[in-house]
Amino acid sequence: MMNPYETYRQTQAQTATKGDLLLMLYDGAVRYAVRAREAIASRDIVAANSCIQRVENIISELSVTLDRESSPEIADCLARLYDYMLHRLIEANIKKSVEPLDEVIGMLKDLRDIWRLAARRVNDELGEAGLSLSIPAANA
Repeated sequence: MMNPYETYRQTQAQTATKGDLLLMLYDGAVRYAVRAREAIASRDIVAANSCIQRVENIISELSVTLDRESSPEIADCLARLYDYMLHRLIEANIKKSVEPLDEVIGMLKDLRDIWRLAARRVNDELGEAGLSLSIPAANA
Protein backbone atom coordinates (compact mmCIF):
# COMPACT_ATOMS: atom_id res chain seq x y z
CA MET A 1 0.00 0.00 0.00
CA MET A 2 1.33 3.43 -0.94
CA ASN A 3 1.82 6.09 1.68
CA PRO A 4 -0.08 9.38 1.25
CA TYR A 5 2.99 11.16 -0.15
CA GLU A 6 3.45 8.53 -2.88
CA THR A 7 -0.26 8.65 -3.70
CA TYR A 8 -0.03 12.44 -4.02
CA ARG A 9 3.07 12.20 -6.24
CA GLN A 10 1.42 9.61 -8.47
CA THR A 11 -1.71 11.75 -8.86
CA GLN A 12 0.44 14.81 -9.53
CA ALA A 13 2.32 12.98 -12.30
CA GLN A 14 -0.86 11.61 -13.87
CA THR A 15 -2.53 15.02 -14.06
CA ALA A 16 0.52 17.09 -15.01
CA THR A 17 1.11 18.89 -18.29
CA LYS A 18 4.18 18.03 -20.38
CA GLY A 19 5.90 21.11 -18.99
CA ASP A 20 5.05 20.09 -15.43
CA LEU A 21 6.41 16.58 -16.05
CA LEU A 22 9.63 17.97 -17.48
CA LEU A 23 10.16 20.17 -14.43
CA MET A 24 9.31 17.27 -12.11
CA LEU A 25 11.96 15.15 -13.85
CA TYR A 26 14.56 17.88 -13.44
CA ASP A 27 13.58 18.33 -9.78
CA GLY A 28 13.91 14.58 -9.20
CA ALA A 29 17.28 14.43 -10.95
CA VAL A 30 18.60 17.30 -8.83
CA ARG A 31 17.21 15.75 -5.65
CA TYR A 32 18.84 12.36 -6.31
CA ALA A 33 22.12 13.93 -7.45
CA VAL A 34 22.31 15.91 -4.21
CA ARG A 35 21.57 12.73 -2.24
CA ALA A 36 24.30 10.92 -4.18
CA ARG A 37 26.74 13.71 -3.36
CA GLU A 38 25.84 13.47 0.34
CA ALA A 39 26.19 9.68 0.24
CA ILE A 40 29.65 9.90 -1.34
CA ALA A 41 30.70 12.49 1.24
CA SER A 42 29.57 10.17 4.04
CA ARG A 43 31.13 7.13 2.32
CA ASP A 44 27.78 5.36 1.87
CA ILE A 45 28.72 3.65 -1.39
CA VAL A 46 25.49 1.68 -1.76
CA ALA A 47 23.28 4.77 -1.40
CA ALA A 48 25.55 6.76 -3.73
CA ASN A 49 25.30 4.08 -6.41
CA SER A 50 21.52 3.85 -6.06
CA CYS A 51 21.03 7.61 -6.28
CA ILE A 52 23.40 8.01 -9.23
CA GLN A 53 21.54 5.26 -11.08
CA ARG A 54 18.26 7.10 -10.49
CA VAL A 55 19.75 10.29 -11.92
CA GLU A 56 21.05 8.33 -14.91
CA ASN A 57 17.58 6.87 -15.48
CA ILE A 58 15.95 10.30 -15.35
CA ILE A 59 18.49 11.82 -17.74
CA SER A 60 18.06 8.86 -20.10
CA GLU A 61 14.30 9.44 -20.05
CA LEU A 62 14.81 13.13 -20.77
CA SER A 63 17.03 12.20 -23.70
CA VAL A 64 14.71 9.65 -25.33
CA THR A 65 11.72 11.99 -25.09
CA LEU A 66 13.38 14.90 -26.91
CA ASP A 67 11.17 16.32 -29.67
CA ARG A 68 13.54 16.09 -32.62
CA GLU A 69 10.89 17.06 -35.16
CA SER A 70 9.86 20.43 -33.73
CA SER A 71 13.35 21.72 -32.93
CA PRO A 72 16.09 19.40 -34.22
CA GLU A 73 18.92 21.80 -33.35
CA ILE A 74 17.79 22.24 -29.76
CA ALA A 75 17.11 18.51 -29.39
CA ASP A 76 20.58 17.64 -30.71
CA CYS A 77 22.21 20.14 -28.35
CA LEU A 78 20.26 18.78 -25.37
CA ALA A 79 21.06 15.19 -26.40
CA ARG A 80 24.78 16.00 -26.38
CA LEU A 81 24.45 17.70 -23.00
CA TYR A 82 22.55 14.73 -21.56
CA ASP A 83 25.22 12.35 -22.92
CA TYR A 84 27.92 14.45 -21.28
CA MET A 85 26.02 14.39 -17.97
CA LEU A 86 25.68 10.60 -18.19
CA HIS A 87 29.44 10.26 -18.71
CA ARG A 88 30.12 12.51 -15.72
CA LEU A 89 27.70 10.47 -13.59
CA ILE A 90 29.49 7.27 -14.57
CA GLU A 91 32.78 8.91 -13.60
CA ALA A 92 31.31 10.03 -10.26
CA ASN A 93 30.06 6.51 -9.58
CA ILE A 94 33.30 4.77 -10.53
CA LYS A 95 35.61 7.19 -8.71
CA LYS A 96 33.14 8.01 -5.93
CA SER A 97 33.95 11.64 -6.58
CA VAL A 98 31.68 14.61 -5.81
CA GLU A 99 33.27 16.92 -8.41
CA PRO A 100 31.46 15.38 -11.42
CA LEU A 101 28.23 15.37 -9.40
CA ASP A 102 28.62 19.07 -8.58
CA GLU A 103 28.97 19.80 -12.29
CA VAL A 104 25.88 17.73 -13.18
CA ILE A 105 23.85 19.29 -10.36
CA GLY A 106 24.72 22.76 -11.65
CA MET A 107 23.75 21.88 -15.22
CA LEU A 108 20.48 20.26 -14.11
CA LYS A 109 19.55 23.28 -12.00
CA ASP A 110 20.33 25.64 -14.88
CA LEU A 111 18.23 23.60 -17.31
CA ARG A 112 15.37 23.35 -14.82
CA ASP A 113 15.42 27.11 -14.26
CA ILE A 114 15.47 27.79 -18.01
CA TRP A 115 12.49 25.50 -18.61
CA ARG A 116 10.61 27.02 -15.67
CA LEU A 117 11.19 30.51 -17.09
CA ALA A 118 10.04 29.36 -20.54
CA ALA A 119 6.89 27.83 -19.03
CA ARG A 120 6.16 31.09 -17.21
CA ARG A 121 6.52 33.06 -20.41
CA VAL A 122 4.16 30.69 -22.21
CA ASN A 123 1.75 30.96 -19.28
CA ASP A 124 1.88 34.76 -19.50
CA GLU A 125 1.07 34.61 -23.21
CA LEU A 126 -1.75 32.14 -22.60
CA GLY A 127 -3.06 34.34 -19.80
CA GLU A 128 -3.35 37.20 -22.24
CA ALA A 129 -5.47 34.89 -24.39
CA GLY A 130 -7.64 33.88 -21.41
CA LEU A 131 -6.03 30.44 -20.96
CA SER A 132 -3.70 29.04 -18.28
CA LEU A 133 -0.85 26.58 -17.86
CA SER A 134 0.14 24.87 -14.63
CA ILE A 135 3.67 25.62 -13.43
CA PRO A 136 5.01 23.75 -10.38
CA ALA A 137 6.57 25.78 -7.58
CA ALA A 138 10.35 26.08 -7.56
CA ASN A 139 12.27 23.49 -5.55
CA ALA A 140 15.82 23.72 -4.23
